[in-house]
Amino acid sequence: MDFWAEWCVPCHMVSPVVEEIGREKDTVAVAKLNIDENPDATRRFGVMSIPTLILFRDGQERARVVGARGKDAVLRDIEPHLG
Repeated sequence: MDFWAEWCVPCHMVSPVVEEIGREKDTVAVAKLNIDENPDATRRFGVMSIPTLILFRDGQERARVVGARGKDAVLRDIEPHLG
């Protein structure tokens, strides 16, 4: 899940990375959640800054990546949890 906002420049930098990972990894489904339009979900998942990427597996949070990071850095954090 990609937590983002329209006004967030780093979010726009991370978005293509997330989309590319979603295309390359057939076990990953990418969803985007605009924090301005979904404040309750943002609070429920404890998102304090954006961009925040949360990897869920079987309904449980498995990994969290906060901040604008490159593809290699994101993959390093999520790949151990892809199964």
